[in-house]
Amino acid sequence: MSEGMSPEEVRERLRRRAVFLRELAEARELRKRVSPRRSRRERVREAVRMRTFRAN
Repeated sequence: MSEGMSPEEVRERLRRRAVFLRELAEARELRKRVSPRRSRRERVREAVRMRTFRAN
């Protein structure tokens, strides 16, 4: 993946990725707080999905 990239470019890319992931996590937390009913429904769906995968 880092073929032909200088160490500075790799560092900058990792830094931007870390910032992106941190903002994504913040956005998810905020959405959970803003609409708890929707997040509860999503959690239930996720649990059903995980059960389905485990059963097979």
